[in-house]
Amino acid sequence: MYKFIFGPVPSRRLGMSLGIDIVPRKVCSLDCVYCEVGRTTKLTTERKEYVPCQKVIDELNSYLENNPAPDFITFSGYGEPTLNSEMGKVLNYIKRHYPDIKVAVLTNGTLFSDAHIREVLMSADVVLPSLDAATNETFQKINRPERHLTVENHIEGLIKFKQTFKGEVWLELFILPGYNDHDKEIEALKEVVEKIHPDRLQINTLDRPGSIKGLIPASREELERISKKLNYNKVEIISSAATREVNKVYRDDTEDTILETISRRPCTVYDLRNILGLHVNELNKYLGVLEERGKITTEIGERGIFYKAK
Repeated sequence: MYKFIFGPVPSRRLGMSLGIDIVPRKVCSLDCVYCEVGRTTKLTTERKEYVPCQKVIDELNSYLENNPAPDFITFSGYGEPTLNSEMGKVLNYIKRHYPDIKVAVLTNGTLFSDAHIREVLMSADVVLPSLDAATNETFQKINRPERHLTVENHIEGLIKFKQTFKGEVWLELFILPGYNDHDKEIEALKEVVEKIHPDRLQINTLDRPGSIKGLIPASREELERISKKLNYNKVEIISSAATREVNKVYRDDTEDTILETISRRPCTVYDLRNILGLHVNELNKYLGVLEERGKITTEIGERGIFYKAK
């Protein structure tokens, strides 16, 4: 069982993605109310080597030497990857030794006001930052940032990054009813998006349970309404990951793979089917055993029953 890499998992945006987790659970600069990983336990902007990056590289080599190449290697996982001060070491290693595999970075983008961090990400193929607010009131309400962060610096960092980055920037707007879906905020977001000018603007909403109770996803109709208001020429509404016609079995240690996957993100049995390439009936046998052993719990979400590691 690997400690710092997970998957490959079916990503709604990146195909089959091998995840790299370079910060512990849950070290982040934000404590977003909708976070599927849960509440932030260390709210910080301090950069240090939270995870030993040489061990991450060793695990990557071990996996890639013995398994089919994924569509992407993606920096993601428990928290904000740019908080790891040695992130550039891992990113540059991948590009030197596995040049045919694309690298993506899932980030909240709050540290992009730092020129050094912007430089670290320059060798990535795709950077997917998030922006949920254009006003400080909404930023505080939905993202609950570390106290030194401001929405103005967040936005300015995103603008500067897009101006110098040679790869693609796919900006995600996460719409949460009751938080950032009102007309005033959408109009403010529209102005900011035009300034950032991302290669793609992706509108998303709640898919798995968030870090607080009572949250609801925006409807498809609401997302389409907001999309029209934003009026951006490269906007798309994110849909669930497409099921592949042929699913490869990437890992043999099925129980460990299930546990390491759902310890990072709750999954339905259909999510796990796409990851492992196994029939749902067979997966249910594994899940039943794990539940009887007290290793997993369940929670009802918008898409059905989600399995979570204890």
